[in-house]
Amino acid sequence: MALDLAALYLEYLARFDRQVGAVDVGAFAKYEGRLIKKLGRADFAAAFLTYQETAERYQATLEAGDTVNDVVMKLLRDQAAALILKPPGLP
Repeated sequence: MALDLAALYLEYLARFDRQVGAVDVGAFAKYEGRLIKKLGRADFAAAFLTYQETAERYQATLEAGDTVNDVVMKLLRDQAAALILKPPGLP
């Protein structure tokens, strides 16, 4: 299934404004204790695809019963925070 990155970007902008506040694209703000940058469309697309790949690998690791180290958990949480998302299966 093809991703509609334009629609996902609009959802991101709405999430950002709702959960972080009104910030110009390219500016930084605090979210869940992290300093994040409000992404432009091109940066969002790259960040979202990277996040999606990491999340899919994380899910596959869990389904296989393998262990996940703290570095992977931090990476996934940081990527999710940059996109104002909650990582799958994480509090």
